[in-house]
Amino acid sequence: MLVDSHCHLDRLDLSAHDGSLDNALQAARERGVGHFLCIGVSAENAGAVKALADRYDDVDCSVGIHPLDLKPGEAPALEWLLGELNHPRVVAIGETGLDYHYEPEAAEVQQASFRLHLQAANVTGKPVIVHTRGARADTLELLREAALPQAGVLHCFTEDWDMAKAALDLGFYISLSGIVTFRNADALRDVASKVPADRLLVETDSPYLAPIPYRGKPNLPQYVREVAEFLAMLRGETYERFAEQTSENFKRLFPLARVKG
Repeated sequence: MLVDSHCHLDRLDLSAHDGSLDNALQAARERGVGHFLCIGVSAENAGAVKALADRYDDVDCSVGIHPLDLKPGEAPALEWLLGELNHPRVVAIGETGLDYHYEPEAAEVQQASFRLHLQAANVTGKPVIVHTRGARADTLELLREAALPQAGVLHCFTEDWDMAKAALDLGFYISLSGIVTFRNADALRDVASKVPADRLLVETDSPYLAPIPYRGKPNLPQYVREVAEFLAMLRGETYERFAEQTSENFKRLFPLARVKG
């Protein structure tokens, strides 16, 4: 069994499945995907991801505000976030984090929001899903400052081994997406070969970042199979063992998720 540890089911391009999310999820299940984590990115989609998690037995969700979805100059309220997290299918916080690549001018409000999500993680004990781009030093500084006992995951990881090692030392997991299959991703493949087996997750981040051979097309949860097969080959492991290990890792990191098998 595989787990797609990070997908945006409310944003999928469903044209390949006759506009049906049921069909898209079934196509993934037929390729061995047994569970899906649907990610919250804003106050506006919190209700949508919770509704999807309520609708499907093999879907859980997270709630949070992506750094690029913050309202100008305004971090979310802790009371709002804690209220949204108080739902049985919300198993994680985020995605949250820092993105200076697109909005370096918003660093201050992004940091305030990130700190608030990390505070909520300490209050609730739920793991945090971290997005980081162009903000390596500040991301690590805030994670060290928070000192989360239950840690979380750096999702869709694209940084170097030094950052991966620093995050691993803080108790975090590393999740890899279809980017690892891209031709120019040699440095990321080096990271992928070094992450300890018990700290690795796989994801699609669908509808974004479809792996080879689907690059340039809308990504779908079923393509997590391509990511897992590529990584198993890269690491010299059987696909079956890799799928089993990453699923066990997911269950360990997200103990509230209702994963069968």
